[in-house]
Amino acid sequence: MTSRHLSSSLSAPSRRTLVKAAAATAVVGPVLGAATSARAADGPAFLHGVASGDPLPDGILLWTRVTPTPDAVPGSGRGADTAVRWEVAEDKEFARIVAQGSTVARTASDHTVKADVRGLAPATTYWFRFSTGGGAVRSPAGRTRTAPASGAATPGVRFGVVSCANWESGYFSPYRHLAARADLDAVLHLGDYIYEYASGSYPDAKYVVRPHEPRNEILTLADYRNRHGHYKTDTDLQTLHATHPVIAIWDDHEFANDAWSGGAENHTPGTEGAWADRAAGAKQAYFEWMPVRASTEGTVYRRLRFGNLADLHLLDLRTFRSQQSTVGNGSVDDPDRTITGRAQLDWLKSGLAGSDATWKLVGTSVMISPVAFGSVPAHLLEPLAGLLGLPKEGLAVNVDQWDGYTDDRKELITHLRDRSITNTVFLTGDIHMAWANDVPVKAATYPLSASAATEFVVTSVTSDNLDDILHVAPQTVSVLAAAAVRAANRHVKWVDMDSHGYGVLDVTAERSQMDYYVVSDKTKQDATAAWTRSYRTLSGTQKIERVDRPVR
Repeated sequence: MTSRHLSSSLSAPSRRTLVKAAAATAVVGPVLGAATSARAADGPAFLHGVASGDPLPDGILLWTRVTPTPDAVPGSGRGADTAVRWEVAEDKEFARIVAQGSTVARTASDHTVKADVRGLAPATTYWFRFSTGGGAVRSPAGRTRTAPASGAATPGVRFGVVSCANWESGYFSPYRHLAARADLDAVLHLGDYIYEYASGSYPDAKYVVRPHEPRNEILTLADYRNRHGHYKTDTDLQTLHATHPVIAIWDDHEFANDAWSGGAENHTPGTEGAWADRAAGAKQAYFEWMPVRASTEGTVYRRLRFGNLADLHLLDLRTFRSQQSTVGNGSVDDPDRTITGRAQLDWLKSGLAGSDATWKLVGTSVMISPVAFGSVPAHLLEPLAGLLGLPKEGLAVNVDQWDGYTDDRKELITHLRDRSITNTVFLTGDIHMAWANDVPVKAATYPLSASAATEFVVTSVTSDNLDDILHVAPQTVSVLAAAAVRAANRHVKWVDMDSHGYGVLDVTAERSQMDYYVVSDKTKQDATAAWTRSYRTLSGTQKIERVDRPVR
């Protein structure tokens, strides 16, 4: 395991990887340069970049935000409705425009706009841009890519995978490193894209790398719009969105810590208003500011397909869940409690059973693999509890994960076994650590009992993990904690409790492989990145195994 102090034994990137990174950098450079000129003296301006998301075989969702006048900052309610045009081209010079149209950036939607473009060719790279003022002001140009045709024989798809980006904890260099890759079909963001805390709350003020805006805890629609807008001033985040389509789901911090259907741990109705009002504002701002198609139910659970190779099932594990239980009271097994809600769980089961794709990928914001922490050394229980939001004595399970809703998990795993559904891979964020797990049918008897699926968990972009909480050098204490977790959970093949970074998931007919990358120092804007580990699951096995090199 490696973290900020990278081992000299790491494999050097191949010439192919370096060439692709150089090509991507050549593409990204003009995009960022255009951003500085995409404004008039007194407005309008494109200050928050451009983005694309939710690729389809024939379409893509485009996004931007217009600042009509300098005082029309996100959440202010100022500024007039503004006409906007969009263009999609086959080339970055926009000599071969294949689609175009117009829309209006309205005050009612915080001057954000989306264009759901259809009629495009599958598995094709396109360029897009926006303009206003009769074409006098243009946005930066973005690059995007459509999905393969639904039934097409697809040799491979590759996704960047990220989660948990707390502005105050550091810089978003993992986004920059993913943007520098020209070999990705999309980037999957598994939640906690923003954080709701007041400045100096998480982490403590003395450890803040850069302050939030607004400085207060965000509670209202205006607050959430302001926070989203502040995030999208980050250069690395803008570069990521301008280079790859992003497929996103939300987790709790897009609302408030440990959110559930009727409230959150970080919400006090008596002083912070009704939870329903806060959640509605958070959802509205999310759909305004993110390149995400809302489902008919106004949530983020949906399904995307990538040829005959992979179906990607994306979950919403905050809108419908029951309140988290307390550890040890037995209610984690209550069949009346749910993390998915009945309709979503039925939708997922039906989609998995009906899929004819080689791989069934499931984007889940919290970990589905069971994990017991009871054997962790006593001096590490308290910091791990702080990280996981658990009681500081006798850790058993993380009740905010599927461990707190065991009946839903049992039903889903039984469904996979009874229907002989193979090649199910869960892709997970939230926990600020990297994991590679088998998903056992019965954890207590694994490996004598079977595994029903596998799970790749990516660490945080910046959000604090074990060494950050303890304020010690990486690997100082985590080796003991990781060893204890693995000893108590034999289906856990690897866990890294210290690093920050991202994953790259490469899917072929033969295997799904996650390459884990770590950044050198999240507090440095120019942090480097290096490969640290790779794990894969071979088709038909439902087992994780280590690989000694990343995909080339």
